[in-house]
Amino acid sequence: MKGCALSLLIGCLALLPLPAALAHELAPPEEAVLLVVSGNITHTNVGDEAHFDRRMLEALPWQSIETSTPWTNGVSRYRGPLARALLTAVGAQGETLKVSALNNFMAEIPVSDFQRHDVILAMERDGERMPIRDYGPIFVLYPFDENPALRNETIRFRSVWQVHRVVVE
Repeated sequence: MKGCALSLLIGCLALLPLPAALAHELAPPEEAVLLVVSGNITHTNVGDEAHFDRRMLEALPWQSIETSTPWTNGVSRYRGPLARALLTAVGAQGETLKVSALNNFMAEIPVSDFQRHDVILAMERDGERMPIRDYGPIFVLYPFDENPALRNETIRFRSVWQVHRVVVE
């Protein structure tokens, strides 16, 4: 009789929701890491950081933006995960992001930008993956043509390309 009660208790416990930290645990990357997110985050997969390979970034909600940019000719169609989806995936709890490029360029971006605008982490341009020599593999891209007010020096400075690291503060 005691065995049945124990089995029933274990079965009932299995139905309870997992603690938030376990329920939102990120799987480890299986391929080359494209992006590392650290700082004030609650969901990690390598120590106190969140490492993302391409497959993991592709699993986030993506959006397309058709826009021109101050650095390219004409209008292109860019695709990539919504920046705010990345922040949700890592459980970001901060107000500012320090976004770093492969060449050590760094810009501070308020999290509120990602809440007000459909900023994407562009990984494709006109249907092709963006190589490092052409702003890839990740380019923080604002919808410039959708909102001409975004065409200013502050936003241009925040539009980091060749992104490889984000620190949430």
